[in-house]
Amino acid sequence: MESGRGAPAEVKESDAIVEKRRTANKACSQYVPMRVMREQETGILNMMLPTAQPVPLADMAPGLRLRPIGVAGAGFPSPAQDWEEDAINLAELLRLNRAGSFVFRIDGSSMVDAGIADRDVVVVDRDVTPRSGDIVIAIVAGGFVCRQLVYRGRVPYLEARNSRQSYPEQMADDQTEIWGVVRAGVRDYQR
Repeated sequence: MESGRGAPAEVKESDAIVEKRRTANKACSQYVPMRVMREQETGILNMMLPTAQPVPLADMAPGLRLRPIGVAGAGFPSPAQDWEEDAINLAELLRLNRAGSFVFRIDGSSMVDAGIADRDVVVVDRDVTPRSGDIVIAIVAGGFVCRQLVYRGRVPYLEARNSRQSYPEQMADDQTEIWGVVRAGVRDYQR
């Protein structure tokens, strides 16, 4: 994958990191390892998230804290100029601090009406019991899909949320596995 600054080179993972990934992998039978790439010119580490593949978060760096510098009104200008907030721990905010948490990159637009766009990154929790109305990652026909779990009576369905495009309705049957519940999301606005 070209970045405009030269092709990235693979970074050899230590045996300890490889072992942590194997341990975290026990929760995920179809895990594809996260590729950590080093850009040759800048030396910056970039986590390359493969489309629709879970990435365990147990071995990632602990909480990064950022201090908000103010409030930005999303309607009218904010009068809260003197407002101050404690540092935000991104790991806590995005619920990244659990061994059962994984990251997926979304591929497609089936969930735009639920606020999940193509190329968004979602945090998925395998330790949560899915309920009707939850956005979930499911395994359907051998592949991962992001859908809303909806019960009609006692029958579970996986429904897309895109009013501009039609998607086939999927009844969650014996061939379907609810893999985990989407708990948080991240969007890059500089696409």
